[in-house]
Amino acid sequence: MSLRSILGGSGRVKKKSSTLSSRAKRSLSSAASSSASPSPSWTSSLPRRKPGVGVGAASKNKGVENDEDFFHDKLDDFGLVAALATDLSLRDTPQAIQYIRTHMFAPVPDAAAGMTSTRISEVLNYRRNLPPIISIAHVQALLSSPSAVEREVAELARRGFLHRIVVPRRGVVGEFVVLASDYETSLKKTTALSDNARESLPKYLASNPDSQVLVRNALKPSEIEELVRAGFLTAHHTGGVVNHGAMSSTMRSYARPEDKITLTSLETVSRQAAGSLGTVGGQGALHNAGGSGGGSLSIIAPTSSPATEYRLAAPGAGSFLKLVSTALDHLILLLGKSKFREVPESMLRERWDGGIAKAEESRHASAKRVRGEFIGVLPGQTRKWRQFYGLTFDWVLQEAVGAGLVEVFETRSVGRGVRAVR
Repeated sequence: MSLRSILGGSGRVKKKSSTLSSRAKRSLSSAASSSASPSPSWTSSLPRRKPGVGVGAASKNKGVENDEDFFHDKLDDFGLVAALATDLSLRDTPQAIQYIRTHMFAPVPDAAAGMTSTRISEVLNYRRNLPPIISIAHVQALLSSPSAVEREVAELARRGFLHRIVVPRRGVVGEFVVLASDYETSLKKTTALSDNARESLPKYLASNPDSQVLVRNALKPSEIEELVRAGFLTAHHTGGVVNHGAMSSTMRSYARPEDKITLTSLETVSRQAAGSLGTVGGQGALHNAGGSGGGSLSIIAPTSSPATEYRLAAPGAGSFLKLVSTALDHLILLLGKSKFREVPESMLRERWDGGIAKAEESRHASAKRVRGEFIGVLPGQTRKWRQFYGLTFDWVLQEAVGAGLVEVFETRSVGRGVRAVR
């Protein structure tokens, strides 16, 4: 007997069919249709969206508002950075002053700068005419101990190694230090001074090294007039009330509280005798500040004219203050483009440079530059060079930290982060 006859005459082993009946198919299809179209619920009573205000339109509007925000959540904060100095050789204030001065501006690009020769000369002349002054807050941000910097500045000023210059009603941004050697060099280079005026001020500073205000009859009136015109002295009125309405928005950002809010300056009130009328602003203080005072204007009259004192100054300090103020405002504006006003330091640096970092890091950027081809935004066409004359990002960041406008913290994932405080 053959094997085929034993197996029943079939050469294959057949499997039971798994096909469903028509009735089962109809039941499954009805169940699927019922799940696809659920019964009316509370969602059907909600009002329908207007045309063009769907999910896609909302996400599009959100992208327009935060077009440059790549981080839709706050950065990890593992503590503030104590000192911003990357050079470990900086240990005292004189070294920090030299470091800040040498790293203030970026070198002018030698090729494909996007600036004409006239513009390049304007940039170089502007840098050369700036005074050699550095804000004390900048030095404090660069080193690890602000209190130690303040004590060292006071000691160096007492010894005559540097001079301290204060611009009233400008806050921490208006407190500068300048090396005594640089200040004397500026005096010697000035052609608008006579020999007597050029020699009299250094002699006075040698006998009064830490003085910021000239005592009465310290110099001749003609010498004082020459020094004021040259910019080495400035007249400051100690009496009267500060006109807060005339202060610009930039000045109010860095002014001290007593110069922005109170009716009279605490600097003026503190010099008056205890119990006198001057401790409350003098006669007519409320009227001069903008109020009526409830009295006749003919009765309220100052008893004496405001006194004038002469403070130590530096020629070109106004241009320096304007450059620093506008740069700080622009840095805060760049931080405001992010949702939480905080971004990684690398991204903020790219925004400050005008977004040309990616073009410069391209693999074929050097070859295109040699061939003279256009590789993106030229440096001379960015705000960094058009308005700020090549001011470096690190310098502005250190100035902002010293002024208390931003904080730098560690993220441990995307490097250091920068957060706006005000």
